[in-house]
Amino acid sequence: MRVELREKRIEELYSLLKECRLCPRNCRVNRLEGKKGFCRTGSKPIVSSWGPHFGEERPLVGRHGSGTIFFTHCNLGCLYCQNWTISHLGEKDGSPKNRQIFWGISGEETTVERLADIMLMLQAEGCHNINLVTPTHQTPMIVEAIYIARDRGLEIPIVYNCGGYESLETLRLLEGIIEIYMPDIKYMSGEFAKKYSLAPDYPEIVRAAIKEMHRQVGDLIIDKRGIAVKGLLVRHLVLPNNIAGTEEVVRFIAEEVSKDTYINIMDQYRPCYRAFEFPELSRRITPEEYDSAIKAAIKAGLKRIDGVTV
Repeated sequence: MRVELREKRIEELYSLLKECRLCPRNCRVNRLEGKKGFCRTGSKPIVSSWGPHFGEERPLVGRHGSGTIFFTHCNLGCLYCQNWTISHLGEKDGSPKNRQIFWGISGEETTVERLADIMLMLQAEGCHNINLVTPTHQTPMIVEAIYIARDRGLEIPIVYNCGGYESLETLRLLEGIIEIYMPDIKYMSGEFAKKYSLAPDYPEIVRAAIKEMHRQVGDLIIDKRGIAVKGLLVRHLVLPNNIAGTEEVVRFIAEEVSKDTYINIMDQYRPCYRAFEFPELSRRITPEEYDSAIKAAIKAGLKRIDGVTV
């Protein structure tokens, strides 16, 4: 991308912070002047931790791991969040996970130059991609850092690992910058989205966002090494008592996105944060609930279900 177009893209993204409409919450606070809305983030990047991650999907992990950067805070308010100390409390990720090579800890405001350094360190360690976890509310700073890192030799794909609650205006400014989109689809019910994630418009927002992501990058492309290089990878966490609306989720993907969508239907839900306040969320899912979810995906015609031979 030409320098003048890159500068224009960065300018357009930062302009969204002036009366913040970076995400669908449209808080309209001036983050450039230090005001903070729902995400409690200003105009500088805040990184909780970073390092090679070996617990992601196989096409992202490969032999050397996914170069994961966890960003502090979030634009969703999930009451069962498994990363709640980072997303809700804004704490550092001090856990010892994935320290095979290194696991950097931060948790303070930093600079885009430092964020670019982190990306380059992850590439130097052999990671197959840069995996941006919860990037939505920090997109302008992230894009500026990507451009700096690209100028300094960053070549591996960028993964936009998000909750699916995305503004189309912001997504369109990411076209040509993000190689791999990895959104969640959390619910198909506005009632449940409001109750458990404080986002009543989530179902219509996530539908539009995933269609836009697919328009930009298409179905997931995996190279001869088994490593993802470009495309859409969807995650769906099965919740107890069919709160996630799995059957409707997989039908939407198959009928309105692509039957060749790579999807990870996840069974690792466990009650966290405030989940125990809600009896319907206070237990793990059963094997029968997960089996029903997989069968629903196959019945819908999805051909690329992570870990499942169709």
